[in-house]
Amino acid sequence: MPPTPTSFSDYLARVRAGIREVTVDELRALRATHGDALLVLDCREPDELEGGVIPGAVPLPRGQLEQRIEGIRPDRAGPIAIYCASGVRSALAVQALAQLGYADAVNVAGGIEAWIAAGHALDHPRRLTRSQLARYSRQLLLPELGEAGQRRLIDARVLIVGAGGLGSPAALYLAAAGVGTLGVIDHDAVDLSNLQRQILHGEDTVGRPKVDSARRALGRLNGDVTVIPMAEHLTADNARRVFTGYDVVVDGTDNFATRYLINDACVLLGIPNVHGAIMRFDGQASVFAYQGGPCYRCLFPAPPPPELAPNCAEAGVLGAICGVVGTIQAVETIKLLAGLGTSLSGRLVSFDALGMRFRELKVKRDPSCAVCGDHPRITELLDYAVSCSAPS
Repeated sequence: MPPTPTSFSDYLARVRAGIREVTVDELRALRATHGDALLVLDCREPDELEGGVIPGAVPLPRGQLEQRIEGIRPDRAGPIAIYCASGVRSALAVQALAQLGYADAVNVAGGIEAWIAAGHALDHPRRLTRSQLARYSRQLLLPELGEAGQRRLIDARVLIVGAGGLGSPAALYLAAAGVGTLGVIDHDAVDLSNLQRQILHGEDTVGRPKVDSARRALGRLNGDVTVIPMAEHLTADNARRVFTGYDVVVDGTDNFATRYLINDACVLLGIPNVHGAIMRFDGQASVFAYQGGPCYRCLFPAPPPPELAPNCAEAGVLGAICGVVGTIQAVETIKLLAGLGTSLSGRLVSFDALGMRFRELKVKRDPSCAVCGDHPRITELLDYAVSCSAPS
């Protein structure tokens, strides 16, 4: 027997009779009770948010609710309050959440119109432009990132030390992801032998400074990204100046001297160090000096003598290994900037391409570490003799 026809107003009345609704003042009381545990969702469309949002609300358009809610609130028992313009769409949203098993979702009666009428303040978050919404649309669909995470990427500053095999893929993916400012420091010029792995560069840039080649390649990829080229050696004398103002440092170097300098500078300045290293068919990656975690010296306390260090030019490297490790560095950097997932801090990922195996090693902070330990002995930056390096 076909269902009995009904009007939308009758249907909405039945929906409201089966859900819980709160006033805007009751919403404020819920916030006082639950604090950050209360998830407030704004289920209006993006163009409706320009007039302002309830402070702390997470934008989630009604049409994407069922698809994205689990990524935003995996815990179905946690409290949720939903609002729209007047309380109609949000009532339907609460009903949908109940059908998905969310037991503590409430509708804000009257929506943002009632909030404004009550004289409560609004937030006016900076909105992405139409171009940015289109460019980053696939990232914006990720509930863990969303617009708020994308804005964090756009506002971020990342320093890439070395525009070579590791710095190339890392820089390209960070620029593609929309990291707003990329500093690139490298004193070298592009050589024909670089092109097998250093994908920032091409035949037309052979002989030119790598930082100029990098700026051109990144500009072609994303004109919204500000690239700051620094054609100079990183030394103990300039490291503090170069690092200051950056949120994350990506270590794309190929020698122990610079690697230890980067580590020490990151520890002393409190900047996370996204580490990578490659040699032959092997690679490794980790995150050092992050939120009290270990630093590079906790794993390798001191650089080896130059005569014992592997020579990159003699040992060789498969170019695609750089892509694997550099991409891992880009992913870890994005996670740090946007507050996503669990970082590699305290873990070293090792990659064996010939066997196509990944291994994970635990790395603990060393209380006796010379730079990040309980009683540090290194409080000033030092220069070391240059030597090539390999994953250990």
